[in-house]
Amino acid sequence: MAPRVRPPRWSNGERTVIVAIDRTVIKSFALFDSLADDELDRLLAHAVPRRVPLGGAVFEQGAPADHFFLLLNGHLKVTQVTEDGQQIIVRVVHPGDLFGFAEALRRPDYPGSAIAAAESLVLSWPNDLWPRFVEKSPGLAVSTMQAIGQRLEEAHTRIREMSTQEVERRVAQVVLRLAKKAGRSEAGGIRIDFPISRQDIAEMTGTTLHTVSRILSAWETEGLVEGGRQKLKVTNLAGLTEILARAKR
Repeated sequence: MAPRVRPPRWSNGERTVIVAIDRTVIKSFALFDSLADDELDRLLAHAVPRRVPLGGAVFEQGAPADHFFLLLNGHLKVTQVTEDGQQIIVRVVHPGDLFGFAEALRRPDYPGSAIAAAESLVLSWPNDLWPRFVEKSPGLAVSTMQAIGQRLEEAHTRIREMSTQEVERRVAQVVLRLAKKAGRSEAGGIRIDFPISRQDIAEMTGTTLHTVSRILSAWETEGLVEGGRQKLKVTNLAGLTEILARAKR
């Protein structure tokens, strides 16, 4: 369910979009489905909506972490630049995900940059409101702890995959996860519902653009996927899943 958006107004030549968020939109996300209506209303009363264009940054690596965020619509890539200057994609943020919660990691700054992979709509809150929220809504604290725990488990899984699995299997894992989390069924398969490049997949799997291009080209020949400029569609889900089983043997 998309948020209700009022007609835009113009001020000093700049476009200001006024967004009215229906609590049922938030209620549809697993993180908030146990909260009562008054708890959701209290949360939304302090939320600041923001539209982020494709390629725009919600925050940048190293900036003071003074807010946390919820993605309502669109998709974000969280990137990090390593000490040797290499950029990696550490996470893809999907609708319903909290992100930018650096305070939970005891960090004063954001460890990565959140970049819009498609036009996105986010809500933000100042960090200093969090203790008040969890005091009034203990269920929110429990849900958030579970979400953070799941995110850490996903991070550990990725580290294990990158340390122990061959590249083709890592690429298959990433493509299948994206199909599950951000896939849209259409004629002939499941399309990843935001622009995704081969370079993005290389950054997600810790390999090179050349290697990812070689693997995807081979898969296209086998009829497993269809590519394009920043497009990817899984055309044979069972065949792609078989690659994971084949790699285990």
